[in-house]
Amino acid sequence: MLLAPSILSADFGNLQRDVEMINDSQADWFHVDIMDGVFVPNISFGFPVMKAVQRHAKKPLDVHLMIAEADPYIQAFADHGAAVLTVHYEACTHLHRTLHAIRAAGMQAGVALNPHTSVSAIENLVHEADLFLVMSVNPGFGGQRFITNAYLKVRQLRRLLDETGSKALIEVDGGVDLSNFRQLVEAGADVLVAGNAVFGTQDPVATIAEFKS
Repeated sequence: MLLAPSILSADFGNLQRDVEMINDSQADWFHVDIMDGVFVPNISFGFPVMKAVQRHAKKPLDVHLMIAEADPYIQAFADHGAAVLTVHYEACTHLHRTLHAIRAAGMQAGVALNPHTSVSAIENLVHEADLFLVMSVNPGFGGQRFITNAYLKVRQLRRLLDETGSKALIEVDGGVDLSNFRQLVEAGADVLVAGNAVFGTQDPVATIAEFKS
């Protein structure tokens, strides 16, 4: 199981400190949420903050685009250090083309599914993406309550990927904490995103170690 702490929950007044803390922990990736205030009702941050994270990060940047127009910015995210770039099924009119453009830019390509979107929607894309992200909250804000239907979606997605021979990873984002992460791994998740469950604790490094145990 890979753990990707979400820097959306970091202390932006001490961003370098928190990035270096993740570097020194057992975490595997940095999860970077980009929101535009259009696709989701919130604005997070853009390339200046990504550049600051890139400068200090020693682990891959897992960038999750919650934006209405991803295509014009694909190369820019590659230039700013994204190793994985995930776009939303609900936001991309020509998703197949977008995924190929992400791969052509040298990144792994991911597809995110909102809670209301069925796993069947991506049946024709199982070999076109490197990662499928199951949203276990409605995107836009951290700290939301976990939507338990995510367990079913992860199991459905795991079965689909296994049956088709796809090597894509399954990621879960939203409300993941120490009370539910084991069930998600048992359901078939490969990557877990944790924000407040890591940065909201007194000892984030110890919390990360507990996730990884």
